Amino acid sequence: MKKTIAILLLFTSLITHAQAVRKYSNEFMNIGVDAAALGMSNAVTAITGDVNSGYWNPSGLLQIEDSEAALMHASYFANIAQYDYAAYAKKIDDRSAWGVSLIRFGVDDILNTTQLIDSEGNIDYNRISLFSTADYGLTFSYAKRPTLMEGFRYGVNAKVIRRIIGNFAKSWGFGFDVGLQYDKNDWHYGLMLRDITTTYNIWSVDEDKYNEIRDAVAGQNQDPPESTEITLPKAQLGISKKFEFHYDYTLVAAVNLNMQFAQTNDVIASDIVSIDPALGFEFGYTDLVFLRAGVGNFQNVEQIDGSKKVNFQPNIGLGFKYKGIQVDYALTDLGDQSAALYSNIFSVKVDLSIFR
Repeated sequence: MKKTIAILLLFTSLITHAQAVRKYSNEFMNIGVDAAALGMSNAVTAITGDVNSGYWNPSGLLQIEDSEAALMHASYFANIAQYDYAAYAKKIDDRSAWGVSLIRFGVDDILNTTQLIDSEGNIDYNRISLFSTADYGLTFSYAKRPTLMEGFRYGVNAKVIRRIIGNFAKSWGFGFDVGLQYDKNDWHYGLMLRDITTTYNIWSVDEDKYNEIRDAVAGQNQDPPESTEITLPKAQLGISKKFEFHYDYTLVAAVNLNMQFAQTNDVIASDIVSIDPALGFEFGYTDLVFLRAGVGNFQNVEQIDGSKKVNFQPNIGLGFKYKGIQVDYALTDLGDQSAALYSNIFSVKVDLSIFR
């Protein structure tokens, strides 16, 4: 039933949010990658330093020793939606590195029932077809360490967005991110500016298919959606520190301020900027076993009686690293404290130099 009505929800979303500038656009690119980071509630802007930095903060790619690869899979909405991620990064020299990553968020085998009833009013189940909707994000990353500023790193992402709704609508999008990191006195600072130039999506809608869907649902007489969509910039500001105990034990504490330049339901919100704080911890033993926890996604949620309640999303995670291979697990939204559904997420990261 959920898949049957998904097609109508998708087109309703396109229609009702048809303005060129939208508060929520390309949201699949904001879910996050890497179970280790998700277990810390994404509070990794300042400390990310591996192949996954291409997503979190490209300047962190400079901390790679040689070359790395990563994979992740997660299921959302009772396994209806599949979220997949793959990345590769390589050190160019002591002062530069590059990487590439691909994200896919898709719903497959959706029932298209718009032609279920023929022109004579008869129900014909043979007229049901299947289609898929998928969003793709391909990111090319480059990081550089300036020669005159010790402890400072910067990186740039160039993103290509491809979104497909069966054979009904398709779009291409392009955008850029900029990331900065700075280390001083065992403290780490990071700033990630997403869609800094705005990400521009151009939609192409099959008018014949659109008219078939519109006419198949009573009362649907809207005009086709606009062909352009602009994703507004976002920013993440992070700070962290790593503590060592008796050489074998470590504790990483990190804080992120996730900012949107529009009024949202974030716990701190105004017409100029809205801020959602996140706090994450990682306890490590001999760089072999890791236990993680975090809390974030603080939202003001309106209740039935009109009052507002602050909801939040706690996460936990585990990790194991051995001879360059790291496997991580995260359970998001522990205890169902937020509107988001909990998910079990697994990821793997490999230092490719171990195969040489």
